[in-house]
Amino acid sequence: MNPVVLEVTARIAERSAGTRAAYLARIDAAIADDPGRAKLSCANWAHAFAAAEPGDRLKALDPNAPNLGIVSAYNDMLSAHQPLEHYPALIKDAAREVGATAQFAGGVPAMCDGVTQGRPGMELSLFSRDVIAMATAIALSHDAFDGALFLGVCDKIVPGLAIGALSFGYLPAIFVPAGPMPSGLPNAEKAKVRALFAEGKVGRDVLLAAEQASYHGPGTCTFYGTANSNQMLMEMMGLHLPGSAFIHPGTPLRDALVRAAARRCAAIGPRSNAWTPSGHVVNEKAIVNGLVGLMATGGSTNHVLHLVAVAQAAGILLRLEDFDDLSRATPLMARVYPNGSADVNQFHAAGGMAFVVRELLAAGLVHDDVLTIAGPGLRRYLQEPHLDGDDLVWRDGAAESLDRDILRPVDDPFEREGGMRQLSGGLGRAVIKTSAVRPEFRSVVAPAMVFDSQEDFQAAFKRGELDRDLVAVVRFQGPQANGMPELHGLTPILTVLQDRGHQVALVTDGRMSGASGKVPAAIHVTPEAAVGGPLACVRDGDMIRLDAEAGVLEIDADLTRRPLKEAPAAGEGYGRELFGVFRRAVGAADRGASVLF
Repeated sequence: MNPVVLEVTARIAERSAGTRAAYLARIDAAIADDPGRAKLSCANWAHAFAAAEPGDRLKALDPNAPNLGIVSAYNDMLSAHQPLEHYPALIKDAAREVGATAQFAGGVPAMCDGVTQGRPGMELSLFSRDVIAMATAIALSHDAFDGALFLGVCDKIVPGLAIGALSFGYLPAIFVPAGPMPSGLPNAEKAKVRALFAEGKVGRDVLLAAEQASYHGPGTCTFYGTANSNQMLMEMMGLHLPGSAFIHPGTPLRDALVRAAARRCAAIGPRSNAWTPSGHVVNEKAIVNGLVGLMATGGSTNHVLHLVAVAQAAGILLRLEDFDDLSRATPLMARVYPNGSADVNQFHAAGGMAFVVRELLAAGLVHDDVLTIAGPGLRRYLQEPHLDGDDLVWRDGAAESLDRDILRPVDDPFEREGGMRQLSGGLGRAVIKTSAVRPEFRSVVAPAMVFDSQEDFQAAFKRGELDRDLVAVVRFQGPQANGMPELHGLTPILTVLQDRGHQVALVTDGRMSGASGKVPAAIHVTPEAAVGGPLACVRDGDMIRLDAEAGVLEIDADLTRRPLKEAPAAGEGYGRELFGVFRRAVGAADRGASVLF
């Protein structure tokens, strides 16, 4: 094993010893209390199965027949979730085949960040993760299940489902994805049109045509943002069936995988000989495996928030230095948009997750001695699913990359280090995604231009005030200020300025997510401006140094002598007024920005 991976794993375990032990004691007590419907009273039981089909009601009389809960984030505004509509029927039929029953336990909300980008609704986006976790707990609170299947794909949804699943960590949890849509307009062309629109060189009709050619059917968006990073993580952490992340929806293979997930969930419940509780699957080693996969593939910075919260749900305490150290020890193996021109379909065709797992295991960068829903050992994820007639079979995945412009082995990576860094200095602590930023742009020294909103920045660009070297400081975008929205509207403008030859960087207490572009962006700055962080004292003209290689975020000014800029009032309307309690209760970004822990 790589010594850095061992050291980080050991210190996470040491740091988490008390909280992890308390968590395991809780789930062990729950299993001793006999999970599932066997202990329900007659009235409880009658209510739980009153609407079931006659055959299912009869099967439910057998206390040893597994009953599976289905928790779904289906809605048809999310292209990635639209295919989930028919999954419950597939799951119920497959459960019956193995002498089990399955019930739709509950739905959880699911919003599309692609729809809410730049809109007031984006201020609810991060908070939706914790709402989903709580809704998942409500769905499973009937305590009538021997395992659960979680149907979700996109940004906050999979982490929210995972947090909720881990609150019932004595039950098996299998995550069932939908897969990506077919490839559309190449991502590089889409980005070019967005930049031209930002400059006013093409109209909205051209922009809309490009966007529709990119997002054009059921399935996950094909760039490597948070949604597809979720799918990578579920495989690296052993919560998917092997190789199931990037199979297209609406295909016989995808439907076969859905059925197989139900059969597997029935086989690994508390009364089986292969009990696989989710709280044991998600341990310190599994979390490290997920982190290494994130760095090796250049995944979404949103997971600096989400993985911290998911880990905490299992009693595991992650810190920014864990991300930073593992990134420095992990080679960057993949170039997938936005840190390359390929999409996830091309990544999958080049060897995909099976190749990534094979290389990381061979290099000693991930732990093989983990429990997964497919059985003991991460090595099970070296295989990929195939249909042999009507039968689902697994075969060894690619041993070599089939396209070295997209996917490379550990001994010949795109870069020797992974895709993220921690920054620290006089402005606090931040995260930067380096995998999409060319080395010559990773260090910027320039005067600050300070904005209190994304809209103010965009207006300044339209007035022609930004055509120079600058560090754009966009503050009061943290979780306590306004829910920490993603700031994708900044990316096309910053790209234009960089392409004009200016030194340009972004510093913000907000998010940029998996679509972070080629401009260096120090994001998730902690402490945030709204709670008196240094960003609240920055003024136009202050010289700021952002150096991703050195891990530095400094300012050439004595901020202790300045008054704090007061945070603007939180927005109202679009449901934002309902989340005041969340803004008051939410934790800091470097602790997962959660209201739950």
